[in-house]
Amino acid sequence: MRLRRAYERQRALAGGDWHARVSVGGSVVVEDDDERVIKGYSVQKLAVAVALLDKSDRGGLDLADRVRLGPGDVLGGSGLYHLQPVWGDELTVAGVLTALLLVSDNTAVRLCGRLVPPAEINEILAAKGFVHTRVEPVGPSRFFLGDTTARETHDLLARLVTGALLAPASTSFLLGVLRGAAGYHDGVRHNMSSAERARVATKHGADRDDRGAARHEAGIVFTPGGHPGAVYALFADGLSDEDDYGPTHPAAAAHARLGQIMLECC
Repeated sequence: MRLRRAYERQRALAGGDWHARVSVGGSVVVEDDDERVIKGYSVQKLAVAVALLDKSDRGGLDLADRVRLGPGDVLGGSGLYHLQPVWGDELTVAGVLTALLLVSDNTAVRLCGRLVPPAEINEILAAKGFVHTRVEPVGPSRFFLGDTTARETHDLLARLVTGALLAPASTSFLLGVLRGAAGYHDGVRHNMSSAERARVATKHGADRDDRGAARHEAGIVFTPGGHPGAVYALFADGLSDEDDYGPTHPAAAAHARLGQIMLECC
């Protein structure tokens, strides 16, 4: 299949170690080391959001509930809250989740830990059948984003888009944020028009460790009629260009080329 051949070519061009699972129309077309347990980085924010929305679906949390943002909550890196000169905001749970997913806000991770403790997040994920997707607790209300696999991330998205993971309203909210026009455009959506980008729900994660750079992206490409077409989990680590977090990074460029092909397949 064209997509499989394109994946193999782009993986070779980008270098590093890839762990991926891609399906089109429910059929798996890319299955590459997809059970390797790896750091999910900010793609893991998907699992965090699912845990909070699951608790909301069961009546234990309301999207209108409020949490106060104080200076001690603020983390740098990606997001928007760290750009403020002062803090004291009263944020709704819905607002926190929007910042978490749309602009990958790191401060929102801390706020999520105050809303649902990391031990409970892991319990929810385990109850949903995820074996490896876990956050890493570092206190009663704080956590690192932890581990996952390409297979479990792919399956999370596949179950989400078919309504098998969350209630309809929560599913619609989460997918709507991931398809938002203000979201990430440096990977799969990079070479698409505005209308085409609106057909893609995506979440990226980027970091570095002693093996090199990591560049991950996972999401769903919808058909023009709004049906789920392709589901992808593209994880790569051990990459070069550690300081390049933009669309010029070889892995991000690979994601962009694969995005065009997935769009054509749908």
